[in-house]
Amino acid sequence: MPLSRGHVTLRPWDSGEVDVLHRLVAEAQESLRPWMSWADDEYTREDAAAFIVRSAENRAAGEVYSYGIFVAGAPVGTAGMERNEVPDALEIGYWLHPAHTGHGYATTAAGLLVEEAFALPWVARVQIWHDAANAASAGVPRRLGFTEIARRTPPREPAFGGEVGIDVIWELTRPSR
Repeated sequence: MPLSRGHVTLRPWDSGEVDVLHRLVAEAQESLRPWMSWADDEYTREDAAAFIVRSAENRAAGEVYSYGIFVAGAPVGTAGMERNEVPDALEIGYWLHPAHTGHGYATTAAGLLVEEAFALPWVARVQIWHDAANAASAGVPRRLGFTEIARRTPPREPAFGGEVGIDVIWELTRPSR
């Protein structure tokens, strides 16, 4: 089911949107390359198709929930949440096409995912991880009221691109009822 707030909508990518996703990533690839290891190589139409298929499989398994971010119906990025090493947590990730940054879309998308995560009874906390050099990603959890709980080195994955090799971990706990 789509998640919406204002003119921002999150919904799973449809198998008929392979070309749309491929074009979005290809146009954003230069800005993604410093932060996303998968953006380091040429992103092909086949990569987009495989991502859409994997996303549907992962959603059905209850492990990873990937969404396209759409603003007034136009695709602007991707967001998702997945299980990580903390048993009662989901981790949120996001990226936007560079033409659509600075408008609050990533924050809105992450906020929608927080609400979706806390609708699951087993989720007690939501985390956001990013490299310390990625100041733009740090703004999202800060604006949503997350608390920085750790800086970890070595990082979970080897540093590359523009990264400095320090994972910054933010967390938001389930509100009391």
